[in-house]
Amino acid sequence: MTSPKPKESIMQIKPYVGGKSKADGAQRIIKLSSNENPWGPSPKAIAAFEAAAKNLHRYPDGGHMELRETLSKTHGFPENELICGSGSDELIGLLIHAFAGKGDEVLYSQYGFLMYKIYTLANEATPVTAPEKELHFDVDAMLAAVTPRTKILFIANPNNPTGTYIPFSEIKRLRAGLREDVILALDAAYAEYMDVNDYDTGHGLVKDTNTVVFHTFSKIFGLPALRLGWAHGPAAIIDAMNRIRSPFNVTAPALAAGVAALHDTAFVPQQREKNAIERKRVCDTLKQLGLGFVQSHTNFVLVHFGSTQKATEANQFLTQRGLIVRDTVAYGLPEYLRISFGTSEENNLLTQALNDFVASRNAA
Repeated sequence: MTSPKPKESIMQIKPYVGGKSKADGAQRIIKLSSNENPWGPSPKAIAAFEAAAKNLHRYPDGGHMELRETLSKTHGFPENELICGSGSDELIGLLIHAFAGKGDEVLYSQYGFLMYKIYTLANEATPVTAPEKELHFDVDAMLAAVTPRTKILFIANPNNPTGTYIPFSEIKRLRAGLREDVILALDAAYAEYMDVNDYDTGHGLVKDTNTVVFHTFSKIFGLPALRLGWAHGPAAIIDAMNRIRSPFNVTAPALAAGVAALHDTAFVPQQREKNAIERKRVCDTLKQLGLGFVQSHTNFVLVHFGSTQKATEANQFLTQRGLIVRDTVAYGLPEYLRISFGTSEENNLLTQALNDFVASRNAA
């Protein structure tokens, strides 16, 4: 039987592989591989999710009216400039699908989120990367990579997997250097963890420029299992994305939990503070052990082990202890491991394991 042939660009895609969650032989698994909130979601979100379970025989609201209304009231954005999706991933895909195709280019940084490339190839557009400067987004390199074929430019700020960010002054310089018709896509998945004065998500650019900002409930809100995200952009861009969006792309329990999570206004500041405490503890230990790392502004840290071999050995050592972290080989950073911050107790086990690994290496 002759097999049907998929589009050529589809076969160029290396499927995205999420963080591991299993370790053979380990009595206890501590998952530090997916940048999840280890303390879980707001109790109000859980209660709303449970209540929604009583109506699973009904379709969800295809227009996401209550969630968009709540987002509008929370942030002050017009409802027709908001769109919700099955995680911010889906919305990134919708933007590329709506505005880029064969002959077009989608631009992103050297260590940008892997899904930018995947969605670009899926839509037969050409993925283009610009080099970073010491694992930081380089505005000049990005502008130099823009061509007449460039349709969308993505930047995750702060970035995954590096944990680095650039100040809002640089975002504004980037936007000012682009053609008006190029869409600047700001991926703000980790924005709620930021606590520095020169950072801004970029929503203010939406009013006068072709800029779209993406958010997720999967990180600080602690709802990755529900796959819920949203984006804010010019009404015309949002309208185009809605035209190709599946009519019931977000489940009713996810919508209910998202609304409740937004109403719990004390939750995000509390989680940010908890994460900041644990981030300092882990990074202080890394310094004491002589392990290099990239200064993080998120809920994870990129740790440098000196070589690919040492990073592989460290990963195996931690896995044997039941500590699951993320290698960054797919990002072209094989000598690093990305480690999410856990609870205080989980981080105690992590730092002890790292101490034991370094000690075993020094003794060898």
